[in-house]
Amino acid sequence: MISRSENMRRIRGSNTTIEVILRKELWARGLRYRKNCKTIIGKPDIAFPGKKIAVFCDSEFWHGKKYLEGEIPKHNRAFWVAKLERNILRDKEVNKQLLEYGWLVLRFWERDIRNNLSEITDKIEEAWKAR
Repeated sequence: MISRSENMRRIRGSNTTIEVILRKELWARGLRYRKNCKTIIGKPDIAFPGKKIAVFCDSEFWHGKKYLEGEIPKHNRAFWVAKLERNILRDKEVNKQLLEYGWLVLRFWERDIRNNLSEITDKIEEAWKAR
């Protein structure tokens, strides 16, 4: 049986399945991007620096969607509430800072990427063409 700490250690911060799925679709459409660009505030999963577009692929758990829907892990609840609230606040601060610098911020939930890949790619492509 895998311990909780071993399981948490396996969770990646970049090149997640949803990022790779979205990046492949963008690449197939001829859109070239930077991935996990450290020079941009918030280190977006996908960035178009020339167009000032930052794309974030957010998992429902880590970015607080499930928390806001009332799902909180049963063990160590105080830790998880604080952790998820900090993550939500950090995402809002990153959005605000990027907007102040003239960036367009696009955030998509994991479930939406998996279920509506072409629609999400269309939105990104439309934003890319509009800028």
